[in-house]
Amino acid sequence: MTFEEAAHLLWRGRLPDSSELTTLRREMAALRALPAETLHVVRAAAKAPPIDVLRMACATLSLDLANPDAITLDADLAAATVLTARFPTVLAAHARIVAGKEPIAPRGDLSHAANFLYMLHGKEPDPIAARAIDTYWVTVIDHGMNASTFAARVIASTRSDMVSAVTGAIGALKGPLHGGAPGPVLDMLVDIGSADRAEAWVRKELTAGRRIMGFGHRVYKVRDPRADVLSSVATEMSQAALEDHKLFDLARSVEQTILRVLDEVKPGRNLRTNVEFYTALVLQAVGLKPRSFVATFACGRVAGWCAHVIEQHAEDHLIRPQSEYVGPKGLTVD
Repeated sequence: MTFEEAAHLLWRGRLPDSSELTTLRREMAALRALPAETLHVVRAAAKAPPIDVLRMACATLSLDLANPDAITLDADLAAATVLTARFPTVLAAHARIVAGKEPIAPRGDLSHAANFLYMLHGKEPDPIAARAIDTYWVTVIDHGMNASTFAARVIASTRSDMVSAVTGAIGALKGPLHGGAPGPVLDMLVDIGSADRAEAWVRKELTAGRRIMGFGHRVYKVRDPRADVLSSVATEMSQAALEDHKLFDLARSVEQTILRVLDEVKPGRNLRTNVEFYTALVLQAVGLKPRSFVATFACGRVAGWCAHVIEQHAEDHLIRPQSEYVGPKGLTVD
């Protein structure tokens, strides 16, 4: 399915029919342009990391909402559509400003993913590249009660608004323990350089106690199913000459070597390829810089965050975990 279809599924609990899909695409296309205040923030934060820019810009996106503080399904759906439509515009505008270029206005005749690439590069996007971004965003649109999603739900549970909840989610995503490491995967491949150096490289890293980027997951003890999806996308891009064949071939060989060594050195741990490994290949192939990878992830995950906020608002229940004091007791004042 397309990203727009997946968003509708999460927000409304079912896939859209053709009329509903057309309506959602039209609504999102009409909302892509940034308010002047948001664009001012993006320009002022030109030197900041893209994920920080997205967090700051997100907080301004309630300025032109009709009911920014309303906690109703209609208000939530309106805010979800605005946030999802505008996140790629924020990221593309920031990338161009950093490169010394002016942001490009969005086009209403392109799909969500194709328009992002158009705003980023200023030219008609390659259909395969657009489909790759679309597939990537569908793949990462939601993933259970992870740290950023939980942060969004906690905020929403206080009857705070959608924009506040999603802004908090971005703050949680920024942390490297959650935001992932697709950028370092590219660094790893460059450092390895050739397939014949892979085994010695990975053994050295494991001996030093360092993590092998793109392998292992806190949830999956099997191969991350999202890695399979993106592996197919990377193959298609490579065959279409959208990706460096040498890098792609190296990644395939390195993956097999790392899996073999991990099985030998860490038996029973089931450390398998995760979504970050092929994310790195796909995102760099469409012209994105590693520093933008986490923010690009957020452009897909935002629809999932919004779905969780909609659900939490409907439940209208405060999330307030209990804690147990384990500090010193019986203290006295001398």
